[in-house]
Amino acid sequence: MTAADNRSNPATCGQGLAEHAPLHGRLAEFMAAMADNLEVHMTALDLTDPSSQREHEAYARLLSQHRDIADRLAGLSREMAGYRDLPMGRHDDKAMSAERIAPDFGRLAERESRLLEALRSQLETHRRMLAKLHP
Repeated sequence: MTAADNRSNPATCGQGLAEHAPLHGRLAEFMAAMADNLEVHMTALDLTDPSSQREHEAYARLLSQHRDIADRLAGLSREMAGYRDLPMGRHDDKAMSAERIAPDFGRLAERESRLLEALRSQLETHRRMLAKLHP
């Protein structure tokens, strides 16, 4: 078995959890970066304008939620990584059969695909915006 095979088919469930931990860490970094952008945007608002005040309030709420989610995802990532050496427990082969797990695993793969497409689209938009800022 190659190292790549071992990463895609971990020997234990704990190793599987640890294998997925970096994604959660990256999501935490993404949410923190979104929070940073919201915070910077808030400094540009003219709070003497009622519409700007409402926008500021909305951004403040969203900023708080983004920071909370980032912190929680980072903690989740660390916890998952910490289970790398979790001993393998006994599993019910019938419950782990392809017909039982395939639908949920298929939904997970579909959601990963949707997330990837959303990130690609957003990245293209942000790159265009950055190009305008730094011609």
